[in-house]
Amino acid sequence: MPASSDSPVPPPGRRVGATYRVQVRPGFDLEATAGLVDYLADLGVTHLYSAPLLTATPGSAHGYDVVDHCAVNPELGGEAARRRLVAALRAAGLGLVVDIVPNHAGVARPEANPAWWDVLRRDRESAYARWFDIDWDAGRLRLPVLADTPDALGDLKLVDGELRYHEHRFPVADGTGDGSPAEVHDRQHYELVSWRRGDAELTYRRFFAVSDLAGLRVEDPEVFAATHAEVLRWATAGEVDGIRVDHPDGLRDPAAYLARLRAAAPAAWLVVEKILEYGEELPEWPVDGTTGYEALAGVCGLFVDRRAEGEFTALDTRLTGTATSWPELIHATKLAAATRLLAAELTRLAALAPEVDRSDARAALAELAACFPVYRGYPPEGARHLAAARAEAGRRRPDLTAALDTLTARLRDPDDELGQRFPQLTGAVMAKGVEDTAYYRWSRFVALNEVGGSPAHFGTPPEEFHRFATARQRRWPNAMTTLSTHDTKRGEDVRARLAVLSELPQRWAEQVGRWTAEAPLPDPAFAHLLWQTVVGAWPIERERLHAYVEKAAREAAASTSWTDPDPVFEQALHALVDRLYDDPGLHASITAFAGEITGAGWSNALGQKLVQLAMPGVPDTYQGTELWDNSLVDPDNRRPVDFAVRRELLARLDAGWRPPVDASGAAKLLVVSRTLRLRRDRPDLFGDHRPVPAHGPAAEHAVCFDTGGALAVATRLPVGLDQRGGWGDTSVSLPVHDLTELFTGRVYAGGRVPLADLLGAYPVALLAPTDSREAS
Repeated sequence: MPASSDSPVPPPGRRVGATYRVQVRPGFDLEATAGLVDYLADLGVTHLYSAPLLTATPGSAHGYDVVDHCAVNPELGGEAARRRLVAALRAAGLGLVVDIVPNHAGVARPEANPAWWDVLRRDRESAYARWFDIDWDAGRLRLPVLADTPDALGDLKLVDGELRYHEHRFPVADGTGDGSPAEVHDRQHYELVSWRRGDAELTYRRFFAVSDLAGLRVEDPEVFAATHAEVLRWATAGEVDGIRVDHPDGLRDPAAYLARLRAAAPAAWLVVEKILEYGEELPEWPVDGTTGYEALAGVCGLFVDRRAEGEFTALDTRLTGTATSWPELIHATKLAAATRLLAAELTRLAALAPEVDRSDARAALAELAACFPVYRGYPPEGARHLAAARAEAGRRRPDLTAALDTLTARLRDPDDELGQRFPQLTGAVMAKGVEDTAYYRWSRFVALNEVGGSPAHFGTPPEEFHRFATARQRRWPNAMTTLSTHDTKRGEDVRARLAVLSELPQRWAEQVGRWTAEAPLPDPAFAHLLWQTVVGAWPIERERLHAYVEKAAREAAASTSWTDPDPVFEQALHALVDRLYDDPGLHASITAFAGEITGAGWSNALGQKLVQLAMPGVPDTYQGTELWDNSLVDPDNRRPVDFAVRRELLARLDAGWRPPVDASGAAKLLVVSRTLRLRRDRPDLFGDHRPVPAHGPAAEHAVCFDTGGALAVATRLPVGLDQRGGWGDTSVSLPVHDLTELFTGRVYAGGRVPLADLLGAYPVALLAPTDSREAS
């Protein structure tokens, strides 16, 4: 939860009221994005929020692998297309928020990255040697591109003065090009090694364990200036109103970086992709807040019935045959990430502590990282996280007491290089060990297995959510809120439908028990995750589910993995997926059960969307999620969006159509557009968060709050509400003046209003003073 103290408020730029995230990419470039501007203006957002725009690795589908910081990606249309987009946005009264990537650069294709190419060619003599976080004392720069065979270098060739290995190209240093390809290779400043050696032997810092993304040293003012000049030029020209900073936890000194960025763009709305653990507070950085994962966790948790936790724990134990401890699971996966996936980074850290035996240093640092309770610590608050990690590491490894004491003393010193680099490791260990591994092994209730979430905390009671939102309004009123991003593990509506299972624990236990018996899988924990995902996303195209289960199983790294795929297990996994579609009885059973929970899932989806859009902060709508969205993990959530359907439905809504809550998703579009328009047209109604109690027998099923002039009402736990016979005489008190409910157009005179009446058409309501109805 956010702290109660006030934080510095940066100078405001053009007010960012609400954003719409577009995955600008080859195939949907800047010209195509400009074609959305009129639709986004009609929807009610104030700003387009774009994926990274700088030149990325050719063919990049995401843009986070920048290779040239001086130019707009030509595959997106280049600078001319960017200017046309800016002009279109301005003409429609909209602004632009851009995503920047300060932590790393793309090096998968060295010839596409001029700075990296020059470093490979000239080594320390390169003008760009300071750009990359390279361990220059560790020998030749190792590049993990070779096949894992003894004779892989036999495929190396000399072509046009370059070394070529299949599709890979590498430079040749001046005066070293004579002889066989192997002889020329041995003279270079770099060494091509097996892809399997990358995790253990690389000599440069990476983004997590991705060897194709090399860490940048933006702590160097010259590197900062060179890599940020183009984006800051846009901001200075007033062409960018906001900046989203990707992965600040990877930086050497995030606080100093953000201070420099704020000084360079004082008027920009500045948000950071900082993932906070449960109860963790954002440091008092000169930013407007985070990108909203903590809001996602709080909002989605509102629609989960906490009373079912015990039954889901028992079910998972029964299905898997073992009682799984979340703390023990994540310790194991984090330790594996530190010692295997991030072995090269661990080795580099251990070398900084020559006073400790190298083996002990590696073991102690890995244990501290595995026990670190948050992504990384920041001084001075980080000292308590380090103390907690030291205590837990000592409990687990008393044999390392001397090494732990020596290393911890150094890690407390913010001027010690070991103390500066260790936090870069802990963030990567958390991300790879928890988000990318444990979330695919912990199958108790996968709706909670989400970025920024806390699977061990089973739901969010309304009173906890209101405390969170009130503190957020006080401390970070301009932070982003979100329900879906390109990094979420499941789409928001998939999670909303899965939340229904928390109201039906016995029904779910019976159903999943039958399915696992009828169609078993050798990995029962993954089977439980699979069945939950299936009913959450059903109906889903066969090829999408095949792609998902293969990625998820390899991420779990239990029965198969990316480095060592198990063909037998994966064949069984894909056979099971095919059976879901080809076995008429099984297919009908899945369809019937998904149908049982779909209506309540729609109710949850509308509820969580209204809460997210109306709560304190700047709401973001991820592309396409204004209609129902059953996306799964990336790249599934980057699929093309049918904007023509959305335009047509929005036009029908504006013509007076009030749709039912059905498969078209138009009811969600109604909620999104009317809430966003009210925020845009009457920002004065959104400056507070005050819980409004419901009264009556079904009060626990209502979430009500005053936004500072408008009133949002949502239904929670709809199955239980139906089982108790509906709202009955449960009511909510409205201010005593005319209020218009924006989804139905009904006017209420104020006073006590029955929820059966207010929520008769939709499970959500948004009321505003009647003179605000033009926003609808």
